[in-house]
Amino acid sequence: MPLTTAPRFAPALRRLAHDERVSGVLLLIAAVAATAAANSPARDRYASLIDAKIGPAALHLDLSVGLWATEGLLTLFFFVIGVELARELRTGALRDPRQAALPVIAAVGGMAVPALVYTVVVSVAAHPEARHGWAIPAATDIAFALAVLAVVGRGLPSGVRTFLLTLAVVDDLLGIVIIAVFYTEHLNLAPLAGAAVGVGVFALIARRGWARWWLLLPVALATWAFVHASGISPAISGAVLGLTVPVRAIAGEKTGRAERYEHASRPLTTWVVLPLFAFCAAGVSVSAQGDDPAALLVMAAVATSLVLGKPAGVIAATFLATRVGRLRLPQGVQAGDLLPVSLLAGIGFTVSLLITQLSFSDTTLTAGATLGVLVGSAVACLGAVAGLRLRVQRARRTSTAAASSAVTATGSPAVSTTREPSETATRTTAPGTSPAAPSQASREASASDTRTTS
Repeated sequence: MPLTTAPRFAPALRRLAHDERVSGVLLLIAAVAATAAANSPARDRYASLIDAKIGPAALHLDLSVGLWATEGLLTLFFFVIGVELARELRTGALRDPRQAALPVIAAVGGMAVPALVYTVVVSVAAHPEARHGWAIPAATDIAFALAVLAVVGRGLPSGVRTFLLTLAVVDDLLGIVIIAVFYTEHLNLAPLAGAAVGVGVFALIARRGWARWWLLLPVALATWAFVHASGISPAISGAVLGLTVPVRAIAGEKTGRAERYEHASRPLTTWVVLPLFAFCAAGVSVSAQGDDPAALLVMAAVATSLVLGKPAGVIAATFLATRVGRLRLPQGVQAGDLLPVSLLAGIGFTVSLLITQLSFSDTTLTAGATLGVLVGSAVACLGAVAGLRLRVQRARRTSTAAASSAVTATGSPAVSTTREPSETATRTTAPGTSPAAPSQASREASASDTRTTS
């Protein structure tokens, strides 16, 4: 079967690779290790490792280790994102325009407002290059955000995860478009045409019953090389190739190829690609930023945009869409869930660090922006954890109260008769309102009726 004959991982590692919490923990460990290395006596060795050149110079591929992690390994991560997006567009939440409209609008707001906040903050500086980082706080890290939700958000309705996942996928898609459009300095059309041919050949093979991973891999590598030569960040080629993978089962297969390709690629991205990228991209010297006003300003702009701009954009866009556009929140999602979810969207790690690498030629600004991503993502994560805990506690109290009400109603016919209309109203309460208030009012009315009767 395609890609399933690729190098195999132990069953336990394969299962763990699909656990969102594992991916988040590995990213965190790699980022902490990189920051520790960059601020330790071994900082020079760390810098030498990241800057070491590898690859054939004749093909213009003698890139540093850091660039290979950013533009090479990260391609597989974007391939997984492309496959996930293909599934969402054809069989998932994005298939129904009415269902997808709200998280798409929220994603757009969550990208526009942080970019605006960043631009306003850095406009006070005389450093013209600082403005190039406007898209850094616009991205959301799917792996980190879903990992935090999986750990802290247990007990919340499944609609919360669906809303966050759809928002993050659209966020990453728009981030890819931004990279291709705004962060391409020189575009060479001939290699780009070669990349288009490569995408077509890949799509043609992927749709055939005789497709094998060893046929697709050379085509993917050639496409990556063409995109690299065109001047566009070659990591984007992974997302484009992922979008061409058929979602539904073909040629008598039991499962769709998009699902199988994702499952085959996920262990490598979880255990190797993302941790290596984080280790290469997150290593920034904290002490080096103290004497450069422009770097400090960029750091403050990125962190502020992630912590304040991202939630403000998501919440404002959702509010306008539900009030003006008359869209509805997903089933089970309440207005109180939007703040912790929007803070999760403020965890902009992987794609934000990629855009950071593409934004500046000044290494001091790059270091400042990297530190801003780390600080802003950490603060947004802590805020999301606090908000999710409160929402989970409230959901448990509501569930306990509902269970107690059901037991009481079963044992007392008189009270049950009084409470039925309230319970019906609770079940049909519009999203964003609390069902606890009608239930409490019903209990008070029932108690009053009982005293009167007695």
